[in-house]
Amino acid sequence: MGKTNISLRGKNILALEDFSPEEIQLVLDTAKEMKNIIHRDIKKVPALRGKSIVTLFYEPSTRTRSSFELAGKYLGADVINITAGTSSIVKGESLRDTLYTMEAMGVDAIVMRHKAEGAPEYASKVVSPVIINAGDGAHAHPSQGLLNLFTIQQYKNTTDLKGMKYAILGDITHSRVARSDIQGMRKMGMEVHLAGPKTLMPRFLFEEPGIVIHDRIEEAIEAADVINVLRIQLERQKSGLFPSPREYARIFGVNDERLKLAKDDVLIMHPGPMNKGLEISPYVAYGDHSAIQEQVQNGVAVRMALLTLALTGGKDSEADS
Repeated sequence: MGKTNISLRGKNILALEDFSPEEIQLVLDTAKEMKNIIHRDIKKVPALRGKSIVTLFYEPSTRTRSSFELAGKYLGADVINITAGTSSIVKGESLRDTLYTMEAMGVDAIVMRHKAEGAPEYASKVVSPVIINAGDGAHAHPSQGLLNLFTIQQYKNTTDLKGMKYAILGDITHSRVARSDIQGMRKMGMEVHLAGPKTLMPRFLFEEPGIVIHDRIEEAIEAADVINVLRIQLERQKSGLFPSPREYARIFGVNDERLKLAKDDVLIMHPGPMNKGLEISPYVAYGDHSAIQEQVQNGVAVRMALLTLALTGGKDSEADS
């Protein structure tokens, strides 16, 4: 890591649009070091000893929350979890008052998930701890975008992603993962191709450079280097935004036949949880091209990197890892 003067120390992690390609690569390089720690018998380093981290989740989460918690604990930090259903939030405490309480307790970082878009940015303006956005509405999920980039670099065994075809399939409109992926992949020089029901495709993307929108899923998959299959939220079907689940699987589902259109070494990703048999077939989800389980482990490594870089600048971790 001593090759760069770039530092993320004190930086709020709100969205990948705030990152330069060099900053993104710094996170990915640091995550590579952190992954070595995960593979040890004793998964502990003192990089964040004496630091305190709060995970503040107003929405349910399994992967993101537990991976941030493990990331902090592997680095030696004290981690406290707060959920909306088991705190003063249920008594009507405002977001601002909750944030003030966390700040008064002396926490160093707040990892935050909120249904309101812009809530983490608001938090960054009213309190001093580092704010890390763990998902705000349909706006952004930067650590997921970074772990996807990390997974691609690991799988393809290269840091140069320029010119690779990256296909995102499904519900783009309601997906914070898609937005963070679009920002991150384009910054790293990838071509982003989108496909899904027109009712689930935001209109503003039609005019964005570096994005190709396809009417048919086959066109997006053809010669793709990487395919990210988004989870279909079944409540969208009740809202009339796509036909029956069976019709969705027939027209937009990724199965073994459609997968043949992609490159031979195509990488399959999914943010989870999966609706197997709907947006993705079990064959594809568990096949040789799938990195879906690897993404979970990579998520811990990337979140370890983000916490280390944001809280220390990364200097302490190099000697310890």
